Amino acid sequence: MMPNAPRYRPGTTAGHYESWFLRANHPERPLAFWIRYTVFSPRGRAGGACGELWAIVFDGESERSVAVKQDVPIDDCRFAGDTWPDVRIGAATLESGRAHGEAASTGHTISWTLAMRGEPRPLLLLPRSMYDARLPRAKSLVPVPLAVFDGPLVVDGQRLDVAGWVGSQNHNWGSRHTDHYAWGQVAGFDGHPESFLEVATARLRFGPFWTPPMTPLVLRHAGREHRLNATRRTLRARSQLAYFTWSFAVANDDVAIEGTIDAPRWAVVGLTYRNPPGGEKHCLNTKIAHCRLVVRDRRTGATEILESAHRAAFEILTDDRAHGVPLSV
Repeated sequence: MMPNAPRYRPGTTAGHYESWFLRANHPERPLAFWIRYTVFSPRGRAGGACGELWAIVFDGESERSVAVKQDVPIDDCRFAGDTWPDVRIGAATLESGRAHGEAASTGHTISWTLAMRGEPRPLLLLPRSMYDARLPRAKSLVPVPLAVFDGPLVVDGQRLDVAGWVGSQNHNWGSRHTDHYAWGQVAGFDGHPESFLEVATARLRFGPFWTPPMTPLVLRHAGREHRLNATRRTLRARSQLAYFTWSFAVANDDVAIEGTIDAPRWAVVGLTYRNPPGGEKHCLNTKIAHCRLVVRDRRTGATEILESAHRAAFEILTDDRAHGVPLSV
């Protein structure tokens, strides 16, 4: 599998979205960034395709976040790559080991010139066979977990120096957005900088019917990869989601993992995602959430607690309009 290879085909009328995004946290302070390079193509209107450039800088010290989004004509974009992305949206680029760009909207501007290092060691949230299957219609993976970033971010003229911030480079795509989900990621826990968590709870809608919640989870910790993503396991998992606390519990024969990811409302930014079949979804997005995991070895009974005070990614995608988060872009 080439983890960053684009699935978008120019001229498609099937409807498609695809994103390559970077995200990272300050090693100690509640500061984070999220930068997203996206192609959006509405179903039935190949001529309506465009590139989208997104950026958010989260500042948990001032309890203030700045978010921007800019559309670019599809003819001024390039989407390529294999092990590493090779993406251009206007003048903004994402290539092997570096990202450069600027986006402006709603009176704000964010620019970035970042170097990225890390081992391309893809983490698959879904079973490998699902990436080539028709369902689910939305796929995601992490081509570079534990990516390290250096370089300047400039937010409304104020420079923020990124030095050794740890996060990830991610890739997702599909013909429609998942109907409802929560997604979480931790790139290094407090005291366990080499551990990495990827988890989601999703529900799909088929006409008037909804599937039960499914919760795939992959944890790399202490030299092992715990893949709790087989379909039968995800359906047996327990989960509970409320604004803005999410709890989950997943197990297999070897390990049981229970977790909570939560964030204060002020740390969450509201975004509007266009859906290829039509309509819009709201994405409630923070990269400075708290996460706590309880990992129990079911063979020995040994239990370990992993925690990240403010370096967890946490997103909710919803059609609900009563979440109370203002939409920034």
